[in-house]
Amino acid sequence: MLQEITISEFENSKGTVQNIHLSYQFFGREFGTAPIVLVNHSLSGNSEITGENGWWNEIVGDGKSIDPRDYTILALDMPGNGFTGKSAHLLHNYKEFTLRDIAKIFAITIEQLEITEIFAGIGGSIGGALLWELAVLKPSLIRHLIPIATDYKATHWVKALCKVQDQILNNSAEPVKDARMHAMTFYRSPQSFTAKFGSLSGQNDESWNIERWLEHHGNKLEERFLLATYKLMNHLLTTIDISNGNGDYISAAAKVESDIHIVTVNSDRFFLPDDNWETFVNLSLQKKNVHIHEIKSVHGHDAFLIENAQLAGFLNPIFHTNKTTNEDNKHRALWSR
Repeated sequence: MLQEITISEFENSKGTVQNIHLSYQFFGREFGTAPIVLVNHSLSGNSEITGENGWWNEIVGDGKSIDPRDYTILALDMPGNGFTGKSAHLLHNYKEFTLRDIAKIFAITIEQLEITEIFAGIGGSIGGALLWELAVLKPSLIRHLIPIATDYKATHWVKALCKVQDQILNNSAEPVKDARMHAMTFYRSPQSFTAKFGSLSGQNDESWNIERWLEHHGNKLEERFLLATYKLMNHLLTTIDISNGNGDYISAAAKVESDIHIVTVNSDRFFLPDDNWETFVNLSLQKKNVHIHEIKSVHGHDAFLIENAQLAGFLNPIFHTNKTTNEDNKHRALWSR
């Protein structure tokens, strides 16, 4: 059930003070009776992670990697994501916000819910970057940190792609549709298009070709996504920076006490796998409990939503070996209020 919380007089990175309305949902075991799993949504997602309209039913669900019968699962809506319509107040000054501001909002919400420890935090793309920011703010909060297809910094490449997105969003006659069509070209890979559509020979205007596929994705997002929300989320991607401006990402990450499980995609053309591997190598010199897993796929960035079997193979050892027991319930104060 969707619930709401208000954070009064929140001061963002530019010094503007305003009330923030945030919605969230719990799934699975009753709050206070099981370890908590925090799931962060990606750019066009929301807190509806499982169920009839769930966007991550292949990972979150009975018998899946994150089983609601074993965990209390918390999903927060990023303020301004348009899921409830009550965050419009944030959108007019969206460029004043950074992803760290959103992480601070999440941290305050978690404190107000009286959660003192999270068994695992997981999220893909911008949701994973938000996990990094939250973990730096609260180094001992999350036991297992699982950022997927993401990074703890906005590279020049990410900022360049987001700049083009911003130009489309501010200048196109059909901004959401056109920006989404452009985004699909770096959410996927050339090999993914070849695998999906085959050779160029024998195609005709009536076939399900790349042009119609892009139009389909553009139209689909336009039907359900606010322009102002897209502008906000695209802007937040450019502000990913766990170093808080000093550029020393490794020192910031090394302070995180979590077991860190980086999941990268070998064909990702948005958050590049080479950057993730460099993080793993350098961070491993600073702390021992760092792991990396690589999804092998032709499908690019979106592989984290496509290659469910591979992802489950990485997640199951974390979640299935730590299922709740009666003994866990006796000590539930360790996990929540």
